[in-house]
Amino acid sequence: MIANMKKIVILGATSRIAVEVERILACQGCELLLIGRSLQRLAELKADLLIRGVKDISTYAADLASIQQHAAAFDFVRRTLGDYDTVLLAYGSMRDQREAEASVDALLDELQVNFVSATAIVTLFAADLEHRRTGCIAAITSVAGDRGRRSNYVYGSAKGALSLFLQGLRSRLHPAGVRVITIKPGPVQTSMTDRMPNSTRFADPEQVARDIVRTLEQRSPDVLYTPRIWRYIMSGVRQIPETIFKRLSF
Repeated sequence: MIANMKKIVILGATSRIAVEVERILACQGCELLLIGRSLQRLAELKADLLIRGVKDISTYAADLASIQQHAAAFDFVRRTLGDYDTVLLAYGSMRDQREAEASVDALLDELQVNFVSATAIVTLFAADLEHRRTGCIAAITSVAGDRGRRSNYVYGSAKGALSLFLQGLRSRLHPAGVRVITIKPGPVQTSMTDRMPNSTRFADPEQVARDIVRTLEQRSPDVLYTPRIWRYIMSGVRQIPETIFKRLSF
């Protein structure tokens, strides 16, 4: 059993990274409450995790991009796994940048999914854990949020805003003993990146999941770059002067 992490709520449970995290946690005998959009995918996932040894598992179908569905989802968590100790936010979307450039509706939808809805659902759990003075909130953002690039600045700005929100939330919840962890993966082989050039060279979701579980177990660091090399890559990227950076084509 993983110390101090026994009852976990996963938001966006059917995403590729989330599934790999859940498989590791199932083998550790944790209790899981999974929230995702598809009843069928949740049922299939539940069957898989039961075989892998999960101690107990509950599922709830909701589209968390819709803030109107948050209250009911949160109420289900409180009724079903009220003493949860860890929340992992693992959902998001990545539209083609050109689509968001051409359509305000597409742009707003990208911001809604990756930032607005994410901060809204996290705020519900934050207030509950702050009151209980215990627990951990972790959210997957992206290295794309560390600097605006011409190829994905809409997605990157949403993820960057989420990272900044989590930084402030981390400061707010620190006196209550609640940890807030920002998870920043580099490009990972998922359905969101399948259409991208050289996607077969992207990070293995299983490796990223192992890094996430290890960080949740230790409740540190506050910001996880995964794979680790991305911490150093992005440190260099942030140092490039704007006069040069704006001329780069990536």
